[in-house]
Amino acid sequence: MHQVQLSYTFGVSRTDGATLRNPLMDLLHAIREHGSISAAAKALDLSYRHVWGELKRWEQALGHALVVWEKGQPARLTAFGNKLLWAERQAQARLAPQIGALYADLERAFAVAFDDAAHVVSFHASHDDALSALREHAVASDKLHLDIRFTGSVDAIKALNEGRCGMAGFHVPVDSPPGSLAERTYKPLLQPGQHKIIGFARRSQGLMVARGNPLGIRGLADLARPGVRYVNRSLGTGTRLLLDELLAREGVSPASVNGYDHAEPSHAAVAHAVASGAADAGLGIEIAARAHRLDFIPLISESYFLVCLKSTLDQPATQALLGVLRSEAWQRRLAAMPGYEPLQSGEVLAMHRVLPWWHFRTPKRGKRH
Repeated sequence: MHQVQLSYTFGVSRTDGATLRNPLMDLLHAIREHGSISAAAKALDLSYRHVWGELKRWEQALGHALVVWEKGQPARLTAFGNKLLWAERQAQARLAPQIGALYADLERAFAVAFDDAAHVVSFHASHDDALSALREHAVASDKLHLDIRFTGSVDAIKALNEGRCGMAGFHVPVDSPPGSLAERTYKPLLQPGQHKIIGFARRSQGLMVARGNPLGIRGLADLARPGVRYVNRSLGTGTRLLLDELLAREGVSPASVNGYDHAEPSHAAVAHAVASGAADAGLGIEIAARAHRLDFIPLISESYFLVCLKSTLDQPATQALLGVLRSEAWQRRLAAMPGYEPLQSGEVLAMHRVLPWWHFRTPKRGKRH
């Protein structure tokens, strides 16, 4: 069976209503209406040679004759050619409402590109419900469109450094000491004079457990108890790094945690695993636990930061994002989300102040080795 492929073109106006155009069908229709290849070519503003060549090419590709080629006789479609036109008309008639909606959706989407007041910021970011809420809020309030791809914190910053996005989102524990896993992971990715840190939110991470906490789980040490099933986050995510750091602080070996290798891609997926009974506990954010009617055992506060390249900080799209983050309307909405509070939201922050383990020493001038 031959496969259908869809494409579209740009134009100032659309005069053919809610239809999908196909060059072959246009050729066949013109031949049937005008009775000759030369007249069809003229009607379509094409050369005779081009129309003849296209018909031969399509006959070879489809394995069927399209036109009755009889010298001295008017051109007419074969039975197969007529069936193609009939099938296309039937499909157009049945799909007219969907085609009309598709045109409207495409035109609305592309209208953003032609609106000088609209801005787009491309994100790679660690999964976060507040960022999803920000995406809705920004487009409604400021014509700011956030093109967000949720990925691990490490991968997000790497994407920024490789030029695959304009903004990255990552999170670190508020109290990460020097020598921590957070330092060893993020410090090589963030460079002085190249990156700018932007405040976004403070949020709570903890263990999500079944309603009523039937296993009496109180902390990470309980994950090593026999019969407790854990569900983890994927490698490279900030939450996976957080778990490893907290386990090390508690002196709990990952090998003792049943389910440490069972990974899910998001906080919502972890919460679903616990709610469905596939696991007994998982580390995640409070809003995911509340959404799935789970109990939440807070363990640590962490800062969620945005980071961009210094070279893009003054761009209109970045400045529009900072304006939204600083607005009272957004900060009220953020504060109403379980487990979140606005903290330095939209402020450009000194890296060495918000990441206590981050420091950069330059050699003193004149000093010789």
